[in-house]
Amino acid sequence: MKDGMGVRALAALLLGLPLTVGLVGVFALAWPGDQQVTALPWMLLAFPVWIAAMSLAFMFRSGLRAWLWLGGATLLCFALLYGLKAVHLIGVQG
Repeated sequence: MKDGMGVRALAALLLGLPLTVGLVGVFALAWPGDQQVTALPWMLLAFPVWIAAMSLAFMFRSGLRAWLWLGGATLLCFALLYGLKAVHLIGVQG
């Protein structure tokens, strides 16, 4: 593999799904309306978002940049998710 393609592929495999879960989780919980109605469309969108997140790793010039950007975006999504839950702006409705 040339030019860090294997490193980018590893970043895509290991960071694509957590980034997808973070993005879809933030949007699904923050979306207005009944969560019992809106949960299924967001779960169906998870697969295309996952493919896009994994493809994004191959747009960077190096494997290091892919790891840093995807890792940073994943950390940002989960920090936003937990931060919004901590101040009770979003949450799971029963």
